[in-house]
Amino acid sequence: MSLYDFFKFLHILTVVFMAAPLYNLVVVNERARFGKAHLQVDQYFENLIRGNSIRCYIFQLTALATGLLLISLQGSLTPLFTNWILLVKFLLLLVLTLSLVHFSLQPQIDGLLAKAEGDALPQAIAAQIGPLRLRRKRLAATCLFLVITTVLLGLQVVSRFAASLTVILIVLAALFAWRVYRSRIPYGWV
Repeated sequence: MSLYDFFKFLHILTVVFMAAPLYNLVVVNERARFGKAHLQVDQYFENLIRGNSIRCYIFQLTALATGLLLISLQGSLTPLFTNWILLVKFLLLLVLTLSLVHFSLQPQIDGLLAKAEGDALPQAIAAQIGPLRLRRKRLAATCLFLVITTVLLGLQVVSRFAASLTVILIVLAALFAWRVYRSRIPYGWV
């Protein structure tokens, strides 16, 4: 196995591990089924989401690093600026790594939850957390769409698709991200 093949494998594997937006949306939708839940339930679900966010962030940085290594092992980083697919993929990955959720929303939610005492989340805190959670959910759906689009573009580095197929797949990615945003997707694709 060459060094290039190793980094290619690591890059693809890392992208697979970036499924956190999908599973965070599933967790958020499952949490909604509880309605007004015990405070420990809220804290448990927030721990799951926070942990996935940190893991995804590390995988995004790994994908960025291995992607740049793959390009540089071909001789130079010039293709990053001359190949529109690589450039768009790179820019999408940069957008993903500049996570508003990880650096802004999650700390605000954690801070509010830390103020809660007793068995239930006080109404005043719940009223402040609700809009933050909704924004985080919307951003997770956007992130999921961007991850799917990044994977689609990554495939096209090796084998280009027809423009019409690319557009259809991007529309399907948007529809899937919307579906995951709106429902629990209990049976995956179905």
